[in-house]
Amino acid sequence: MSEKLHVFVSSVQKELELERAAVAGLVSTDPFLLQHCLPVLFEKEPPPPHPASRPYLATLRRCQVYVLIIAAEYGALDGERSATHHEYRLAQELKLPTLVFLKDHDDGGRQPETRAFLQEIKAAGHTYRRFHDREDLKPEVLRALARTLAEIFGIRATAAEVAEGEHLIEAASPFEAAVLRDVPVAALAEELLMAFNQRTAGHDAERVFRSGAEALQARGLAVRGESPDAYFATAGAFVLFAPRPADRFPQCEILVDAYDDQRVSGRPKGQLNVNAPLPVAVEQALQFIDDHTFHPRRVVGLNNVRLDEYPVPAIREGLLNAVAHRGYDDASRKIAVRVFSDRIEIASPGYPPRPLTLAKLRRGDYRPCSRNPLIAQALATLGKMEQRGSGFARMRDAMLNHGLEEPRLSEQDGFFVVTLPGPAGAYEKIKTPAVVVGPVTPAVEAQLNDRQKKILREVQKSGFVTSGWCRKRFGVAYLTVNRDLKGLVALDVLDVTGRGRSTRYVPKGTRS
Repeated sequence: MSEKLHVFVSSVQKELELERAAVAGLVSTDPFLLQHCLPVLFEKEPPPPHPASRPYLATLRRCQVYVLIIAAEYGALDGERSATHHEYRLAQELKLPTLVFLKDHDDGGRQPETRAFLQEIKAAGHTYRRFHDREDLKPEVLRALARTLAEIFGIRATAAEVAEGEHLIEAASPFEAAVLRDVPVAALAEELLMAFNQRTAGHDAERVFRSGAEALQARGLAVRGESPDAYFATAGAFVLFAPRPADRFPQCEILVDAYDDQRVSGRPKGQLNVNAPLPVAVEQALQFIDDHTFHPRRVVGLNNVRLDEYPVPAIREGLLNAVAHRGYDDASRKIAVRVFSDRIEIASPGYPPRPLTLAKLRRGDYRPCSRNPLIAQALATLGKMEQRGSGFARMRDAMLNHGLEEPRLSEQDGFFVVTLPGPAGAYEKIKTPAVVVGPVTPAVEAQLNDRQKKILREVQKSGFVTSGWCRKRFGVAYLTVNRDLKGLVALDVLDVTGRGRSTRYVPKGTRS
């Protein structure tokens, strides 16, 4: 099936806002459902181009599966029946697969109209599953949708996908789903929300009309308030998009330290406390590591290439795994990154959730599992990480391809620790990238004359040239040398430093 099945979630919106968000989040993060289903909540749909009576029914007509969640309230009347009741009637008319979930085990508190609605459902032969809260609801929805996809649409989950989905629910922490009623979505970083909205849009109308708040709601990261335009963030959305999330949740701060030695000392050469939205926090930590590690230079062709002491993709993967999979419920501990003279250590609170083990992670023999699936899925949506259980394999490959040893994984004092062994001063072991990025591209080289190429080779050898050296070396007039050197500066290959007789031409980016 080329297109995803649209799963319409029907309920009294205000009463069951958290449950609606939970179902949307489940469909958007479960590895199997994510491949085949798209959750549809009417409130997140773009407004119709023309006034329409009961537009929610038009949305339902585009769907292939109907999920009904019932609690105590019947809902406001839209004519003779509530909107939810109208949706149910249309779903039966369209003969949609209908999955019914009933909140609470005691029917005594339900409104009379709700009890009559339930009798109609029972009379039609529908069965339902009861649940207590949204955490109970998720496994029931997962099993019901998997059964529906198999029996009605012939789409069957593998045994590994079934186990993966169950483990994901079991491992998931309630932290990220907690609703922060005092944090409107408008308080989050607008630029990041815009990027998230664009990446999650299913069609052009959503890209144009949908707000960032509605995009978060569709992924279970926000809920609606009393007024139509009021949305409140979940803790997951706050960690991902709040300008300073550690002001509310101190455990979100990332501590980054750099040392000249191979162990912790009382006088680090650099320290940084990162308090920023997760996508930004990772980049800030990466920049600190870049500033506090060595970058040897190597001559490749006409380029003097700046190498990295550690492969950036491996460090980024380690940081992303830390922020995506750490235990946020532990408010007493923070992610700690330490840069030593011979290694980098990234320690995140909490051991890998079951069924993951260190042995499975080391072998690469595991399915992805996160205690923060909404956060992990959002980072994947933003293009920051993948969710295929291949992160440690990519990290290992990046280290080996860089000429370094593979990462070491360990558990220590409640932290999961990733250690990236460094060259420890033996920088000759660092491999030159297959694709060299430097100022002298093939297009630039095609514009150089023979003198300019020889000038660049001297710069690589000595670190600089002067106009006097060029006149003596090539036996040409000052105007010719000046034209050659100015041409290299104009091509962004060389920089000028000093004045008068002290003028030197140095590699681009090395001017003090």
